[in-house]
Amino acid sequence: MTEFISTSSSLSESSTPPLRRIAIAGASGRMGRMLVEAVREAQDCRLAGALDMAGSNAIGADAAAFLGFTSGVPIVADLRTGLQDAQVLIDFTRPEGTLAHLAVCRELGVQAVIGTTGFSDAQKAEIAEIAKDIAIMVSPNMSVGVNVTFKLLEMAAKALSTGYDIEIIEAHHRHKVDAPSGTALKMGEVIAEALGRDLKECAVYGREGITGERDPSTIGFAAIRGGDIVGDHTVLFAGTGERIEITHKSASRVTYAQGALRAVRFLAGQKAGLFDMFDVLGLR
Repeated sequence: MTEFISTSSSLSESSTPPLRRIAIAGASGRMGRMLVEAVREAQDCRLAGALDMAGSNAIGADAAAFLGFTSGVPIVADLRTGLQDAQVLIDFTRPEGTLAHLAVCRELGVQAVIGTTGFSDAQKAEIAEIAKDIAIMVSPNMSVGVNVTFKLLEMAAKALSTGYDIEIIEAHHRHKVDAPSGTALKMGEVIAEALGRDLKECAVYGREGITGERDPSTIGFAAIRGGDIVGDHTVLFAGTGERIEITHKSASRVTYAQGALRAVRFLAGQKAGLFDMFDVLGLR
């Protein structure tokens, strides 16, 4: 089979879902390949572009070659070439690269699903400005389970607002370049907002030496890096005589890819605006 989209002859034309033409940034990376495979398996999606950095050994190769298939979509470094046939870009790369991609998406009217983490406040503001012209969904974690966990944390924080110390512990593979993870920071933001606090003012990132007693108004973070851990996150609410732990563990990046495709489908009904996975999943 050499097609990305297969349809059954038993389906009427009216029952076949409309195709979403998708470009993928970082197409030769671990997450990029997972996305290519997910798009290939989705009946309502088609790979329309594949991007990678200039100088990558993957440039010129077929984006699905690693699967033993021919998609007819080569991996390219030129943004306009990679996006010219796409309706939406999925991007799990680096902040600077993502912003460069979004600038071209804005020019071409291409929507974007962004899973990149590590944006500065200024970069987040730049994304919000671009979203005035195109629809953008940004989430530090596109796992459906993780986003349900965010909702659970919001509920727990409100119920455990006094008498409980809050610590966020995350673990990822040795190749991850930012810490704490974007998911851990989002967890902190959700909890802080539920408590009426500003995470910038109450976050504590690691401890060493004589630190003094713990300030009960703080939210602590600890980051672990090693091996091939896909992503583990635990939020600890530690009270007197009891503790509550809310944990999510990822065993495969496939959950991120499937969440990204749900976001692609959600954006099909949007002309412009900045959205997150709570919008996609109806968790507002």
